[in-house]
Amino acid sequence: MLIIPAIDLQQGKCVRLTQGRKDAAIIYEGDPIEVARSFESDGARMLHVVDLDAAFSDDPSTNRRLLGEIIQAIEIPVQFGGGLRSLADVKRVIKLGVTRVVIGTLAVESTETLKELVRSFGSDRIAVGIDARDGEVMVRGWEREAKIRAVELAHEVAKAGVERIIYTDVARDGMLAGVNIEQTLLLVRESGLKVTASGGVSSLNDIKRLNELSAFGVDSVIVGKALYEGRFTLKEASQAVL
Repeated sequence: MLIIPAIDLQQGKCVRLTQGRKDAAIIYEGDPIEVARSFESDGARMLHVVDLDAAFSDDPSTNRRLLGEIIQAIEIPVQFGGGLRSLADVKRVIKLGVTRVVIGTLAVESTETLKELVRSFGSDRIAVGIDARDGEVMVRGWEREAKIRAVELAHEVAKAGVERIIYTDVARDGMLAGVNIEQTLLLVRESGLKVTASGGVSSLNDIKRLNELSAFGVDSVIVGKALYEGRFTLKEASQAVL
């Protein structure tokens, strides 16, 4: 089980949202570049970065500059998502040095573009973020329902050649309320894809419970607020899955 710490960027600052709500951001002290370095020194093997400004269709220029600086400052691979809604957007961040991009809205709105991305960059570099509330997929910064169920979308992206989904339970994200084990297990069993779990991790017990799903294909988990709030350290999380 790979533990992936997250940095969510809003106007150049590290923040955490509650249930994806733009008006419920908690700003954390610290230069995002130094936060990234700290995660690396604590043993992170991958970093997850999200551009919230782009996700909400705000000006992403500050965060994109920071993304490039973070990539240059650390040696571990960076997984990046947030507002990537065209082939050109994806090409730009891959050129910056992003190892894996996470596509959300675009995967719902243009299956053909998703297929082209997989053909162009390979299935190891293109993941699909399935963000759901009560099983219904949310898009456009989690502000709109996509009118498709999470399981159905997982089937569709698998047909497009995608091998990994990042599953987030929107209702639990930023709430420190525990992970949605049942839905995560349902998605991995129904889709046959590799799954990275996200949203709601609050304790080492959550990490351990997800690790029990590794045999089914849940091989990684993104952790954000629990680390920033000191619920546990990255080292403790890594030791919990040994």
